[in-house]
Amino acid sequence: MASKFPTSDDFDELFLTCSICMRHFQDPRVLPCLHTFCRECLQERAAKQQPLECPTCRTQVSLPDQGVDGLKTNFYVNNLLDFAAAKKGSGAPCQVCKKSVEGSKSWCADCAILMCESCTMLHRNFPFSKDHEVTTEETLKAEGGISSFHRKRHCQKHKNQELVFYCESCKALVCTACTVVDHRPGKDHNPVEIATVAQKKKESLQALLQDIDPRLREIQASVKEVERKMANLAPSKEVATDQAKSYFRQIIDLLQKRERDILSQIDEQCRADGKALQTKKEAIEFELAGLTSAQTFCQQAVEHGSDVHILEVGNQVQTRVETLLTKQLDLESDWSEFQFVERTAVADIAEKVQDLGGVNTNFKVEVKPAVQGFRCFAKLLTLNSEGRSLVTNSEAITANMSDPSGKDVPTKVQMKSGGVWEISYVPNAMRNHRLEVKVNSKQVPGSPFEVQVHGKDTPALSIGQKSSGVEELDGPLSVAVDKDGNIAVVERPNKRVQIFDADTGQPLSTFPVDGECPFGIDVDFTGRVFVTSFGDNYGIRCYSKKGKLLKTLKPDCIKHPLGVAVLKDGRMVVADRTQKSCFLLKPDGSLIREIGKGQLQGPIYVSVKESRDMMIVTDGTAHKTFVFDLGGKLKIDFGKKGQIDGEFKSPAGVVVDRRGNIIVVNHSGGRIQMFGPDGTFIRTVTTVKAGSPNHGITLTPDGYIAVACYTGQCVKFYRYN
Repeated sequence: MASKFPTSDDFDELFLTCSICMRHFQDPRVLPCLHTFCRECLQERAAKQQPLECPTCRTQVSLPDQGVDGLKTNFYVNNLLDFAAAKKGSGAPCQVCKKSVEGSKSWCADCAILMCESCTMLHRNFPFSKDHEVTTEETLKAEGGISSFHRKRHCQKHKNQELVFYCESCKALVCTACTVVDHRPGKDHNPVEIATVAQKKKESLQALLQDIDPRLREIQASVKEVERKMANLAPSKEVATDQAKSYFRQIIDLLQKRERDILSQIDEQCRADGKALQTKKEAIEFELAGLTSAQTFCQQAVEHGSDVHILEVGNQVQTRVETLLTKQLDLESDWSEFQFVERTAVADIAEKVQDLGGVNTNFKVEVKPAVQGFRCFAKLLTLNSEGRSLVTNSEAITANMSDPSGKDVPTKVQMKSGGVWEISYVPNAMRNHRLEVKVNSKQVPGSPFEVQVHGKDTPALSIGQKSSGVEELDGPLSVAVDKDGNIAVVERPNKRVQIFDADTGQPLSTFPVDGECPFGIDVDFTGRVFVTSFGDNYGIRCYSKKGKLLKTLKPDCIKHPLGVAVLKDGRMVVADRTQKSCFLLKPDGSLIREIGKGQLQGPIYVSVKESRDMMIVTDGTAHKTFVFDLGGKLKIDFGKKGQIDGEFKSPAGVVVDRRGNIIVVNHSGGRIQMFGPDGTFIRTVTTVKAGSPNHGITLTPDGYIAVACYTGQCVKFYRYN
């Protein structure tokens, strides 16, 4: 819906004040974001701030070559300023004679001045201004007077000429004189009356206005949704707080009940043990009394008895004492001090307490493999159940990393897509680093994270081991990256393709492939998988991303297909070891041309960089790498058999990066080398220390080289850039 046209009461407040200087606009200029400021205000700000940011919306502005002077003038605001001055009428001085003459004033749209009655009469009588458009104060003050009010614009070259034409060829406003001199109608210029062009532009802008309305409603609905959520924030907090208190009160109640039970058990055990000990004590004391009495009687008889007395009672005393002495008595108590036993250590409980409830934030961090000296990444997911991002402001996210010594490692947070944020950093030390991630000053679940940083010769990630089971590999030969950044691997013994997540190494899918000896693999931009196989039932087979066989190609020219590369238009390049050449094929498998015949001895792998018209072939027999254009012309070849920089020992997998650098892995020894587009040796990227022989390689979107290690039964990932 179009905005209501402003009234004179709105001017000073809404339209005529610059938000920088807070005064009426002086030479108002429009930024690309459509916010208006005084020309001098923008110049002062641009002199202090590079790049210039809009003071209202903070959009970065790329100024034209002329600087602020090259920005468009806001003639609409100028019109409002003029109209506001004209509306003052009798209260404003004449802009010709400069006198504060009482009475009505008139406005000349050609000269953009306010005049008193006398000056208006003179203005109308002068030959040069008699045809000017003059509006009286009464007309200006009438209802709707502003709708017809405007300041005429004149040609910069022909000062007395009004701009009445628009040169469509030059996209410039011109006057009548310009159409005769500089913009004469013809093949280079096409001046058209302004009204005609303006009407078309108005119609296109009107269409845009109609497109804006649905978007405005969508944004307004979003604002209302945010307001609704803000209104629910306090009640939601209250409910969550009550739930948490209730939850922990129940746990406290359980602990207190357990405490009472244990104390009750202690009391009961104490009473039972006391009773048993009392009984034991009484039994022992009874035996003690009997023995003590016999002792006393025997002692009295010995010390004080006569011979007659001793003879009379001696046998009786002897029998009694001997009976007491030989009597088996239980003098030991089977009671031992009881004690409280900690069945679960306090430290273990403290650890488990961390798992007692939590706040569901829907935040998750995925830490990717890290390598010393390379830019590495972690991924923060902030999606709700509806798939929308819970965070839209990067300032709400903080990431802090420290190395093993506690020194800070600079981090950068950047949104990659809706709800997915990338945390990047460059670790300069190996071993464990600590990554702390917060959203709105609160730790995300699992933070701080432990990040293991490896050296460049240590694989950041390895996929697979020998087996025919899922997740494991047996004889991986070639690798490729699909349109989603996942890794597709072809296994020769298992005769299948497996697709893995390149970030985690987790298997995503697997499917069997036909052919006796599958070898090469590539994935086109639609996700279709192309696999070559040699031996009996050789050919080039195309599968859907779900593993359905779509077509099988067996061109007559192909005998022993190995490496394959699929072009954007569906054409294919296939290396054939028996034919000692490569073949450029149409999508239906028909031959376009043979490449490298007479130059190649044992081609194995191919890679194509269409933007540079490069087809790269590794030759394991010649120990060289060849570069052809797609027309079949040899551009360069480089390398020879050897172990030093720039030399090969049976080069195998090859890939080209965005800069046109050529990366080649040795079949034997595992050395991965980088060469410039002209074949010049640049550096050894890394050396695969185990798992040789090595075969296919590919580059992942986030800067890793994936290497198929045939006897190592795995795919290893090394940091590349």
